[in-house]
Amino acid sequence: MVILGSLIIAFAFNFFLVPFEILSSGISGIAILIGILTPFDIGVLNFLLNIPLLILGYYKLGKEITINTLVCVVTLSFFLYILPVVFLTDNILLAAIFGGAIAGIGIGTIMKFAGTSGGLDIIAIIISRNSNVSVGLLLTAMNGIIVLISGYVFGWDIALYTLLSIYLTGKMIDKVHTSQIKLTMQIVTTEGEAIREELLQSIYRGITITEGYGGYTKESKQILMMVVTRYETLQIKQIVRSHDKKAFINIFETVEVEGEFARN
Repeated sequence: MVILGSLIIAFAFNFFLVPFEILSSGISGIAILIGILTPFDIGVLNFLLNIPLLILGYYKLGKEITINTLVCVVTLSFFLYILPVVFLTDNILLAAIFGGAIAGIGIGTIMKFAGTSGGLDIIAIIISRNSNVSVGLLLTAMNGIIVLISGYVFGWDIALYTLLSIYLTGKMIDKVHTSQIKLTMQIVTTEGEAIREELLQSIYRGITITEGYGGYTKESKQILMMVVTRYETLQIKQIVRSHDKKAFINIFETVEVEGEFARN
C-alpha cells in the first residue's frame, strides 16, 4: 500500500502539477521548485532532501514508520524519475484541483498504513500526536512558505493555483487518514466482564463501566464506554460480537478529548 500510494503521488505530480509548474506540499514541492529551476532531476532531489527528516522520524516516530517512509521516499523518487511529464489536460485549474486531490489520496493512503511520504509529513505527525490538530490542517499551515516562494518565482497566479492544490491535498489526507478523529463507543451487553478482559488485552484504551438494566426486559446489563480512533472500531466490534451477538453498540464522534489519550 505504501508503494501504491507513492505511485499515486508521482502520477499526480508528473501528470498534473509539474507540467504547469504548480508546486506540491512539503519537501516534494521544494524538490519540484528546484527541479524546474535547475537541471537536477526532481526524483533525486526529493530523496536527498528527505534524508535529514528520515533521521528525525527514526527517533520520534519509531522504526516501523521510518522504514515505511524510507520505502515511500525511494519508490516515489523512482516513480518521479521514470514517469514522463505529460499534459493530461490543458486547463491549469483542473490540473490544480485533480493534482492536489490525487496527491492527497496517495499521501493519506501511505499514512493510513503506518508510513509517511517524508518531508513535512514527519513533522506534522509528530505535532499531531501531541495535540488535537489534524495532520492535513498542519500540512496546509506549514506549506504557506511554499506558496510565497511559488508566487515570488513563478508569479502570483501560479501561487494561487499552488495554494488551491495544497488545500485540496490537506483535505483529502484528512478524508483518507482519519486517525485524528476520535469516536466514543457505548456497548450495552450482558457479557461485560468477558468483553472487558479481551478489550484490555487487545486494545490500548481505558474503559469506563456502569451498571444498568433493560427498560423493557429489566435484565441486568453492563455499559462499557471507550474513546477510540476510527481504526480501532472494527476490531472492537468483532471482540464484542464474539461474546455477545445481541450487544447494542452506539458510536458517535467526539469533538474534543481532555486528559490522557494515546495517539499512537
